[in-house]
Amino acid sequence: MHRFLKPTIAVALLLLLLGAFSIDAKKNKHKGQDANGQLIFFDDFDEFDLSVWEHEITMGGGGNWEFEYYTNNRSNSYVRDGILYMKPTLTADRIGEQNVQPESGYTMDLWGSEPANLCTGNAFYGCLRASGGGGNVLNPIQSAKLRTAQSFNFKYGHVVVKAKLPRGDWIWPAIWMLPRYNAYGEWPASGEIDIVESRGNGADYEAGGANTFGSTLHWGPYSGQDPYMMTHDDYKLSQGTFNDEFHIFGLIWNKNGITTYVDDETNVVLNVPFNTSFWEKGGWDQWKNTDNPWKDRGNNAPFDQEFYLLLDMAVGGIGGYFPDAVGGKPWSDQEPHAVNSFYANKDQWYSTWKGEDCAMQIDYIKVYEIDE
Repeated sequence: MHRFLKPTIAVALLLLLLGAFSIDAKKNKHKGQDANGQLIFFDDFDEFDLSVWEHEITMGGGGNWEFEYYTNNRSNSYVRDGILYMKPTLTADRIGEQNVQPESGYTMDLWGSEPANLCTGNAFYGCLRASGGGGNVLNPIQSAKLRTAQSFNFKYGHVVVKAKLPRGDWIWPAIWMLPRYNAYGEWPASGEIDIVESRGNGADYEAGGANTFGSTLHWGPYSGQDPYMMTHDDYKLSQGTFNDEFHIFGLIWNKNGITTYVDDETNVVLNVPFNTSFWEKGGWDQWKNTDNPWKDRGNNAPFDQEFYLLLDMAVGGIGGYFPDAVGGKPWSDQEPHAVNSFYANKDQWYSTWKGEDCAMQIDYIKVYEIDE
């Protein structure tokens, strides 16, 4: 793990000879050269720098009606001994069990009144909800989601994340990227890059638990057309889980393609060369009534724009990431009160959330610049 040490005169001279990093201490960024090239972003989490990492504050559920809400709370996101922890907790721990239940009518207001606590997403009733709305419990999980949208964006680069993934049933961690500007329109037309998505369930979970993670590109002219399975792949450990120790999760992105890997660049997870346009790849060149959002752009569109980093800890949801009738799933994506079924079966899953094993732990994040 990187740490800053006060150099001796000899070391200082050596650093000068080698071309030392210039350090922007306020934002934990380093700029300099190393074996991977120009380092344009680095956070080793010696401190929790909220000028770099903005918390999303919303109950919207990420478009998947996930069961968590995101907030800025040190129970859910904190730094200790150079490690960033992102950990889900029970909403009842904060507001009381009675206020989560539908009959209470308790209102959770996230609108905020100051720049640092404003709700960041009102879609899907994200800024104001009440227990009993739609007959459902209030979001029963409190969690965290962080982004660099206001502090760091880049186009083409080598991302290196050293992290330990969480273990706990129905936990859904992600390390991913979204476009700074929706240059080609609303999602997924402007693209999404998922470096890591995983499920916290045990290694015997049929859909792939804490021993498996996936990398995915999302793209398409509109939300009903997102053939992401054409640009998705999974990696499964031969033994153990990604919660046992820290691993390197990497992304190499240039004008010619996107590759993800684990632990070593030769250990490729997903490889998507930009050798044909995404319009042709999706088969829409045969459609006459759909406009091509990437017309007159290169084969790398929409992945030819600046993106920012996101880290989040979701739980559950009805978007299909946790398949129905697999692994004893206590809710169905088809039922109108799926969140109620999830929470009613808390005794089944909460016992698997053991201490900080259910937290995503990040040692450092580096981004190296890649020229076009």
